[in-house]
Amino acid sequence: MEADFIKMETGYVPVEAKITKITQPTEYEKVFTLDFPHKEHLKFLPCQFVMVSIFGFGEAPISICSSPDDEEFQLCVRKVGSLTNKMHSLKVGDFIGIRGPYGNGFPVEVLEGKDLLFTAGGLGLAPLRSLIRYVLQNREKFGDFTLLYGARSPHDRLFADEISEWETSEFVDFHETVDIGEENWMGNVGLITSLFPMIGIDPEKTIGVIVGPPIMYQFVVREMLKKEITDKNIFMSLERRMRCGLGKCGHCQMNGVYVCQEGPVFNYVDVQAIQEAI
Repeated sequence: MEADFIKMETGYVPVEAKITKITQPTEYEKVFTLDFPHKEHLKFLPCQFVMVSIFGFGEAPISICSSPDDEEFQLCVRKVGSLTNKMHSLKVGDFIGIRGPYGNGFPVEVLEGKDLLFTAGGLGLAPLRSLIRYVLQNREKFGDFTLLYGARSPHDRLFADEISEWETSEFVDFHETVDIGEENWMGNVGLITSLFPMIGIDPEKTIGVIVGPPIMYQFVVREMLKKEITDKNIFMSLERRMRCGLGKCGHCQMNGVYVCQEGPVFNYVDVQAIQEAI
């Protein structure tokens, strides 16, 4: 009964979350670890999001970057506006408001037993990290796991420590690239699509997952289709300007589809139907 009350309350009223740790993986991103008054607030699906608020500075949707099986609840925040600039000035021990979680996450039950091909671009690695960590924590439930990551430059790479672990892990076939190389960069230079010729998959067993900037999607989808992954086996997370998370304000609506409610994760078949309707 208490859990139901908490869930209903957080739909409209923010819960105070205490910042317990702050790390800064890049010049513009910080990762905030939060503690909640009730553990019920830690229940979510990979790629769900929360509405973050600071009194006097507004509210914004932020994707959860920790796994549902992690002991810590984390948000990766890029400094791009009034609210996020204020968040970057906060210290350990400060409080922020949290509503949610909202939206539909990745259907982990559909992914189980399948080979996986994840593609993340830029800040898209933050929400996808939630699913990556979940897969690695439950590795026996999934088949082959291939992960592709593209960043603008070596300095823009998120979660560098974890990337180092993925590079040497026997549990994931990891490939990365940067758009702009530097003198000491020994890795691949080029768009994320340049990584696809390096991988081999069984299309009948593989599910593709894409998270990144919108401009990336059409090109990555094209590469997945070239690999003969079917439309119904491609999933993606769509970025929209969500304001309420409750399907009330209409800012995230696409031809009657509310991304904050029916997304942000969509099957590619559904995305095509939305595009055709528009």
